[in-house]
Amino acid sequence: MTLPRARRTGRRERMALRSAKPTLDPCPPGQIGGSYKPLSETELRRIYDTALDLLEKLGMGEVPPRLHADLLAVGAIDNGSKRVLFPPALVESAVDQAAKTFVLHGRDPDRSIEVGGNRVHFGTGGAAVQTLDMASGLYRPSTLVDLHDFTRLQDTLANVSWFTRCCVATDVPDNFDLDVNTAYALLKNTTKPTATSFTLAEHVDPIVKILDIAAGGEGEFSKRPFLKTHISPVISPMRYGADAVDVVYECIRHNIPMSCITAAQAGATAPATLAGFLAQSLAETLASLIMVHAIQPGFPMVFSNWPLVVDLRSGAFSGGSGETAVLNAASAQLSNWLGLPSGVACSMTDAKAIDAQYGMEKGITSMAAALAGGNLIYESSGMTASLLGASFEAFVLDDEMHSNTYRALRGIEVTDENLAYDAICDTVLGPGHFLGAQETYAAMERDYFYPSLADRDEPRTWAEKGAQDAWSRARSKAETILRDHQPEYLTPEQDSEIRARFNIL
Repeated sequence: MTLPRARRTGRRERMALRSAKPTLDPCPPGQIGGSYKPLSETELRRIYDTALDLLEKLGMGEVPPRLHADLLAVGAIDNGSKRVLFPPALVESAVDQAAKTFVLHGRDPDRSIEVGGNRVHFGTGGAAVQTLDMASGLYRPSTLVDLHDFTRLQDTLANVSWFTRCCVATDVPDNFDLDVNTAYALLKNTTKPTATSFTLAEHVDPIVKILDIAAGGEGEFSKRPFLKTHISPVISPMRYGADAVDVVYECIRHNIPMSCITAAQAGATAPATLAGFLAQSLAETLASLIMVHAIQPGFPMVFSNWPLVVDLRSGAFSGGSGETAVLNAASAQLSNWLGLPSGVACSMTDAKAIDAQYGMEKGITSMAAALAGGNLIYESSGMTASLLGASFEAFVLDDEMHSNTYRALRGIEVTDENLAYDAICDTVLGPGHFLGAQETYAAMERDYFYPSLADRDEPRTWAEKGAQDAWSRARSKAETILRDHQPEYLTPEQDSEIRARFNIL
């Protein structure tokens, strides 16, 4: 039977709406996590108590003089053997006074996110020294052009909630020029919350001057900081790193929020036993929190306890393993149990190609971290080759993966309307199917995510369309974005002022 023209037109309109950005996104960032709890309450307490024992009885070594004085001023103890001990009361005071939630500002206020609680956001991290070239399909050294291109690409991806530079421009040999040009690439190409790292403390002040230019004048950046820093002030096992601690002081002076990252490796710089690893890594991340507490109580810090795993047969980093999944989920659970803004690292595939290994490893690790309630999930977009590589195609594919993860986190809303009792009765006694029902159309737009890259065609249609795999489809989308998306988030005047004062390459 031929349908009336109005009915067919309505169908075309609905299809057009679904191909455009949905009015109601069924799976936006910031969904609620925390349903996956790999540790029981008793196990959480035992790991925490062991961490307290480590801090009280073993403490931290290689404490820089300035920090040493500040730690003793808040109640730490020098044991006379070049180690500083932290009584449990000091640890708990630092936890109690820590910032529990805070805003990561975007230069565009509409892109800001709140960190903490039980909301989950995927973002980036990493310092890849190689880029998976889209033309050759092989790895080559990462360049400054790559950094600009990655920043432009992710600017269009809704599920990258903040952007940390994902690669190192290996063609910029001078460390100061590298830090400056990294900050410039972020300012020029995105208005999302951003993050970078500072090689040395003396690089912080000049880069803040660049940020001030973008913010509208001297001192304006610190009033509403739209860039945070990644710092690893603790070197496993159980000692501070002097250069990174100096950076912490400078960042606090300029009101730059920070992720203090502990990145111990199981069987290498931390115990191979998973429980022992968690105890040491928790103690070390608490040592970072106590450091911040001693300098400025309550300063915004992401409690970034990143358990990393090595293949104990070879010593190779293993970012896509089941152990990585459960350890980072447990880390998120521990941090959230303490009420601290949690940062973990997942979706760090060891695969070099965009293949089945890539999809499997990214899927299990990122889903585990999200279900456990990791507030900020780092390394979750674009990273390949055990963090040595970054990929344009991976950014695009990971963005779609995150939509599916957010949809799973959203769960099922059980309401009188959604239980559909009346609709079931009407359908059984009426047409015998739910196609065309108003409830079906409403649910179609509200409850379902429709991928643009995952293929759902039957085999014949797939073959007629060129039999593309996911890598090819993602490459096409990435190439289109990089061709068409040419943002200029700095005004000509701002750009000229930055270029006049700094060596922008």
